[in-house]
Amino acid sequence: MKSLKKKKKFSEFPNEYSLGKAIKQGDIITRLSMLIMGLGNIAHKQIGKGLCWLAVECAFIWFMIKSGIYNLSMLPSLGWREQEKVWNEKKSIYEYTAGDQSLLLLLYGVVTVCIIVAFIVAWKAAVQSSYKAQVLAKEGKHLNTFKDDIKSLFDQNLYKLLMTGPMAGILIFTVLPLIFMMSMAFTNYSKTGDHLVLFDWVGFDNFAKVMDFSGNLGKQFYSVLGWTLIWAVLATFLNYILGMILALVINRKDTKIKSFWRFCFVVSIAVPQFVSLLIMRTMFQPTGIVNTLLIKYGIIDSALPFFTNATWARAMVIIINLWVGIPYTLLQVTGILQNIPTELYEAAKIDGANSRQLFTKITLPYMQFVMTPYLITEFTGNINNFNVIFLLSGGNPTPVENTAGKTDLLVTWLYKLTIEKNYYNLGAVIGIMTFIILAIVAIVTYRSSTSYKDEEGFM
Repeated sequence: MKSLKKKKKFSEFPNEYSLGKAIKQGDIITRLSMLIMGLGNIAHKQIGKGLCWLAVECAFIWFMIKSGIYNLSMLPSLGWREQEKVWNEKKSIYEYTAGDQSLLLLLYGVVTVCIIVAFIVAWKAAVQSSYKAQVLAKEGKHLNTFKDDIKSLFDQNLYKLLMTGPMAGILIFTVLPLIFMMSMAFTNYSKTGDHLVLFDWVGFDNFAKVMDFSGNLGKQFYSVLGWTLIWAVLATFLNYILGMILALVINRKDTKIKSFWRFCFVVSIAVPQFVSLLIMRTMFQPTGIVNTLLIKYGIIDSALPFFTNATWARAMVIIINLWVGIPYTLLQVTGILQNIPTELYEAAKIDGANSRQLFTKITLPYMQFVMTPYLITEFTGNINNFNVIFLLSGGNPTPVENTAGKTDLLVTWLYKLTIEKNYYNLGAVIGIMTFIILAIVAIVTYRSSTSYKDEEGFM
């Protein structure tokens, strides 16, 4: 039934100037515009628009002739010419010939592919524009001049004007780097075998290496993945539960000076997080103030291994993250509690509801409905919580034979693999795996929540 409704919905708004109709029903001018972009617009006296389409085509052809074709030809091999040392007889010196750089070839190739895709989109729009001009001219309707098109950008098509810049920024600074990074996962770009200058495509070998449980790298991956999920669940739900309890206690009618208590817990937000974390890291070092005082007063004989023992380190990052994260939950829940209609509580009390029933039937469902998207965001943020782990424990303790530490998350391990170890291909694989895990968890959780399924019923 849903599919029939969707088909009916889309059929109510057919695309009158689709590319298929342009190919089947277009006249000779429209079909020629498939080769010469903007020809149909120029033929129907839309000179400005037609010249713009033609300029796009000329720029694309110029780019492809100058460098695009070469970039595409080098993309399958990623280069093979090494830098060579050649003796120059005239200058009596050795000179180095410029060899291929696989990283640049990969980047230029990816950019070229993206430009080709963008051109195809523009070509489709140009053909549709030519067909639209043909149809409107045949029906004797008004054809916009270039001036009319410019004016429409500040009126009914204002969204196009305002969204072009942000969309271009997303494509250039987010989508393109992501595609470039993901493509590295299918190469041997790493210091292994001295493949930092020239490297090759290796297909899914890197994924097989990471997913192989019998190998050392595979064991590290599953260990880090398991700890990452445990960390994300504990960090998210402990912050939520404890922050909720704290907010409920402060918002009770019997609690005095509520603003003061909120101020006390929110002060930690005012201090930059990296400052707080570095101070905490210093305090819990073997020679830090905590161990020093405990030894001084005879409570312990030797320094506690807060960040040198795996169990201690994992417990410490979770506890310190609570101190950092609970104030944010406190503010979120406080805002929700203050917006729950008091009429609901009054009506429930008249019906004989006790405090437990008021909480389970009114307060908790209301908070869950509003907080579910926030919890998904927090869960995602905790999986990628680089600051807390890196600044507190640095991912340590780390076994000698491993690149991943016992408190490393996928994101901190990715940092070590790329920045510290120069395993860029493996880092790209970990980045892709992290994205897949986050996407699956976020989509499944949100689509299963009341916030998504019963919004109208709640309202």
